[in-house]
Amino acid sequence: MTQASVIPVDQGPKITARQVNVNASAADIFALVADPHRHHELDGSGTVRDSTVKGPDRLKKGDKFSVGMKQFGVPYKITSTVTELADNKVVEWQHPMGHKWRWELVETAPGNTQVTESFNYGTAKVPAMITAFGYDKKNGDGITKTLEQLAKRFA
Repeated sequence: MTQASVIPVDQGPKITARQVNVNASAADIFALVADPHRHHELDGSGTVRDSTVKGPDRLKKGDKFSVGMKQFGVPYKITSTVTELADNKVVEWQHPMGHKWRWELVETAPGNTQVTESFNYGTAKVPAMITAFGYDKKNGDGITKTLEQLAKRFA
């Protein structure tokens, strides 16, 4: 069995995106992404904590959800708003600082889905801070690990 290849995807300036093919249906992957209580199962960055989530079990556009996070040993909570959602296709939420996280799912064959995760900091209130502190690259590394874990989960 070979490891699924995560590849960078060019979606324009101020968007960090990666893509992988996963041996699962779009519905199975969507069930993970659309449930904020399960985001810790997806997180490759190591920042999402599993026990501190508030929000619905199944997101819909306009929903708010709070997730406990931890960086540099410091716990904090982020409340995001779902800005786009299409069943088995797209889940996108916006961070209070304006940047967006997006998951796009395209079922290319039964039981095989092309998954693209992106971090759009062009919508951030201060996008220059994202690059100044290297979060564009750091988040790219986290996305890669997340997608590797996702592919491995369904291998």
